[in-house]
Amino acid sequence: MLTKDTLQFLEDLKANNNRDWFLENKKRYEAVKKDYHQLIAALLDAMKPLDPSLEMLEVKNCAFRINRDVRFSKDKSPYKTNLGIWISPGAKNAEASGYYLHIENGKCFVGGGLYSPEPNQLKKIRKEIHFFYDDLVEIINDKTFQSTYQNLNRDENMTLKNPPKGYDKEDPAIEYLKLKSYTATQNFDTKLATQKDFVPIMVEKMIALKPLNNFINRALDSE
Repeated sequence: MLTKDTLQFLEDLKANNNRDWFLENKKRYEAVKKDYHQLIAALLDAMKPLDPSLEMLEVKNCAFRINRDVRFSKDKSPYKTNLGIWISPGAKNAEASGYYLHIENGKCFVGGGLYSPEPNQLKKIRKEIHFFYDDLVEIINDKTFQSTYQNLNRDENMTLKNPPKGYDKEDPAIEYLKLKSYTATQNFDTKLATQKDFVPIMVEKMIALKPLNNFINRALDSE
């Protein structure tokens, strides 16, 4: 779990997103960073026995810097006002599906999968879905997956209007083949992040995505 002080810092930072304020509150940030890393460590300790592919991960592989990359953004705010945790066998920069936890006041969610894969990755995933659609259906229809996520996310901006090149519109898997991103998420109340049972609750929700991650990573590992 996180402390209320950590969530308050994120709110204060949102209202004062500038370097001078951040430097004045550096001690507060150091406490936030410690709290953040302790949460990651607790999640890893709980997840590793359930997903052996995560065994080599350390806290540093799952944490993000608070500094924003503003080079290509109209928003020049220097700092992130959320905490993100990415737990994947490929760590942060590798091509692999994984689990994600996003903590931001009013915008918290848990989930995973692979967001906006590169063209070569997308090609592999679609091929896997086309040839092993029954496997994907079984994963999505699983009782545990259904009770948490219901289905994969379907965003208009991340979905083709027509079948991708090489696939027929009558393909049973066509609605999944049209996707350009393969994720599933569930929102939750920010207050949950400060409760003692936060880690086990999140672990239960994340591990429900293990079969989906295995399916996607199987595709990425294919020739």
